[in-house]
Amino acid sequence: MIKHAMGALAGLAFSVSGALAGEDVTLQLKWVTQAQFAGYYVALEKGFYEEEGLDVTIKPGGPDIAPVQVLMGGGADVMIDWMPSALAAREKGSPVVNIAQPFKRSGMMLTCRADSGIKTPEDFPGHTLGVWFYGNEYPFLSWMSKLGIPTDGSEGGVTVLKQGFNVDPILQGQADCVSTMTYNEYWQIIDAGLKPEDLVTFKYEDQGVATLEDGLYVLEDNLNDPEFADRMVRFVRASMKGWKWAEENQDEAAMIVLEYDETGAQTEAHQKRMMGEIAKLTAGSNGELDPADYQRTVDTLLGGGSDPVITKEPEGAWTHAITDKALQ
Repeated sequence: MIKHAMGALAGLAFSVSGALAGEDVTLQLKWVTQAQFAGYYVALEKGFYEEEGLDVTIKPGGPDIAPVQVLMGGGADVMIDWMPSALAAREKGSPVVNIAQPFKRSGMMLTCRADSGIKTPEDFPGHTLGVWFYGNEYPFLSWMSKLGIPTDGSEGGVTVLKQGFNVDPILQGQADCVSTMTYNEYWQIIDAGLKPEDLVTFKYEDQGVATLEDGLYVLEDNLNDPEFADRMVRFVRASMKGWKWAEENQDEAAMIVLEYDETGAQTEAHQKRMMGEIAKLTAGSNGELDPADYQRTVDTLLGGGSDPVITKEPEGAWTHAITDKALQ
């Protein structure tokens, strides 16, 4: 049966309980309930966590929720975060460790109006670009640094508009470009009336500055506890089973997500479309972090000129200890 619980920082949360109570695991999402997290909701709904002896609670995120803070405060056992944010937090003293990487590719883009005259990244100077903050700005800042484009609004640079978690700036003429994801905000622009030919998109992966997104992170000290580590092995195994099921049953996975969206803000059409795009990003991943992908992310973040996202090569920021056992 479905049990609802309120999280102090994360709002409504969900868990599945069997006849015998499982071992508790709390997952903090990076954002609100949507198909971006379908694998976890599928694992919950289909009983994959229960099969592993786990009673999993999923806490949705939101604009006022920082997953790292929730994790550090003991409000979750494991969180979903983008690697730039996690590595920046680690360098600042939050000992978070990547234990699995369900997302293989990046969905981040900068989407511009074609009538702005922007055709290539070299056309950015003199324009206003909408950028997400709260840890999501790091890939953008690394990209601009690589291009040698100042972000302070000075001559020869760009003006950065602190973008909310919507696409209003490009629709209302406040910015020439805005941050979007292939699976979400880009389609919000299309749904608002602009056509693909009205837009120019720059995928971070195509620009050589893609960084890893949506990994699973825990606190380093917790991994020293064999019981905690064993719970994470079972959690990752069930979660990846959920992700592969979602890839193969995209429409049904989207409908499962909708069942857990208590806000009623999501639509069936949008979630099904989102699930289709998300499946492209998780395809090919068995949950194990590829060291080459990790190093590419680190190199991008270190290449920030005079103000890099991280200032030194991280140590102990990831481990295969969990996935090695989960994938046996």
